[in-house]
Amino acid sequence: MRTKPALTADDTHKMMAACNAEAQKNNWKVTIAIVDDSGAGLLLERMDGAGPISAEVAMGKARTSAATRRPTKFWEDRVKEKPAFVTFPSGGVLFQGGLPIMHQGECVGAIGVSGVQSHEDEQIAKAGIDALG
Repeated sequence: MRTKPALTADDTHKMMAACNAEAQKNNWKVTIAIVDDSGAGLLLERMDGAGPISAEVAMGKARTSAATRRPTKFWEDRVKEKPAFVTFPSGGVLFQGGLPIMHQGECVGAIGVSGVQSHEDEQIAKAGIDALG
């Protein structure tokens, strides 16, 4: 049997703090979702002023990224090339702002952000991933 890395509660809080710092630095009101490798929610924070729908979108981005082991921007681009991809993955959110969390070649989870421009959402998610070092 193999051993697989997994996120800890400390990891998720460290990433959330970094995401919050990036959002606050830019005065962005967002929701940040962190999920495990199966897409199960580990931590969600909706900042004051973030739109109500942003919580669903952030979780959808995180789940899509974890399930596919790819940034959601990959799927946004694929849909532009082949519109049939809009149905894959089922129930996924296929626009930029979700990033997989990779460790030792394994996907251990994902971060999804929603509330500002998609490239800014991704910038916030990247700050969280970078905090893991």
